[in-house]
Amino acid sequence: MSAPRFRAILGLSIALAMLSMAEASFAQQAPAPQQALVPPPSELPPAPAIAPSQATVAGAPADAATASSDSVSRSVKSTTVALRELSPWSMFLSADIVVKAVMIGLALASLVTWTIFIAKMIELSLVTRRLRDALTQISEARSLAEAQLALGASRTALSSLLAAAMREARLSAGISSDAGIKERAASRFSEIVRAEARRIRLGMGLLATIGATSPFIGLFGTVWGIMNSFIGISKSQTTNLAVVAPGIAEALLATAFGLVAAIPAVIIYNHFARMTKGYLELVGRSSGAAGRLLSRDLDRTHVSSIRAANSRAAE
Repeated sequence: MSAPRFRAILGLSIALAMLSMAEASFAQQAPAPQQALVPPPSELPPAPAIAPSQATVAGAPADAATASSDSVSRSVKSTTVALRELSPWSMFLSADIVVKAVMIGLALASLVTWTIFIAKMIELSLVTRRLRDALTQISEARSLAEAQLALGASRTALSSLLAAAMREARLSAGISSDAGIKERAASRFSEIVRAEARRIRLGMGLLATIGATSPFIGLFGTVWGIMNSFIGISKSQTTNLAVVAPGIAEALLATAFGLVAAIPAVIIYNHFARMTKGYLELVGRSSGAAGRLLSRDLDRTHVSSIRAANSRAAE
């Protein structure tokens, strides 16, 4: 090995040794990381007492969370109670004034319907039975006088027809035209039948009006209530069912009132239409019976007058 190379290697080894010694000395002189000095428990100072206000502030988040949970539970319970209290009466009390007016009007219409039903049922049953009995009583009568005697003091359509026939026969005394007398009597009979039809149909027009208009009146209340519900939704800015349901339920209650008033009115009207038709058929039979009795009396009058004339001629 040449001398210059040996010197370079020796200088490099000395430099590396000195560098390693410098790193070791630097590591020994570097300060150690400070550790938190915790004194023993006996040397610790007493803990300061916490004021009540500070304790309240410290416990405020927990109390707030508890209060919020309690309020949520109370709101849920109140919502449940409110949903359970959606009875027809409570919905009526909480409804809008227009919806209330619609419900009250429909309730009155329903009351009128059932009042007419009771009154007309009694009236039609009585007049139909009396007229049928009167026709049975005069079935064997041979003249108007016998028919009136058989009826007595009963006041029926047949009694009015017989009285009209007797009046026309009396007013037409001395007139030889039987056709004229019968025509005038038939005119009187037609007036009596029309008057009886008007009387027996009294109240049925009101039933028809209630049955035709009640659903639309209830629908008006429903539209008004739903409109108010949507206005309330826009003001509350929520679509929660607990907020929307009461108003819609109140609106639908108006429709229910309309149907409750309309359905019985239509059914009762149809029932009375059938009963009235049967009664007017009996009145027509009575008119025919009175006309036949008048015709017999006229024939007897002519026969008796002919016999009287023949007897006078024979004398």
